[in-house]
Amino acid sequence: MKYPIGKAGTSVENKTGDWRTFKPMIDRNKCTKCRICIIYCPEGCMAFGKDGKAEIDYDYCKGCGICANLCPVKCITMEKDK
Repeated sequence: MKYPIGKAGTSVENKTGDWRTFKPMIDRNKCTKCRICIIYCPEGCMAFGKDGKAEIDYDYCKGCGICANLCPVKCITMEKDK
């Protein structure tokens, strides 16, 4: 029996957000716009909105938790993904 193997690609081509078990949640009231999370996000799925506060592209976030661990004001917490 042959199993089809999909075409390889980058995370830009393949949405990888479904892989996560935990997802980062941002308390935007606590965000100080320090940008540490965007610098260290290995998937490049952190961005900043028009107000300069952190936002997450959940289509690509794998839930590694680096952003939550490095946030100096702890405005990012990891919660069980549904």
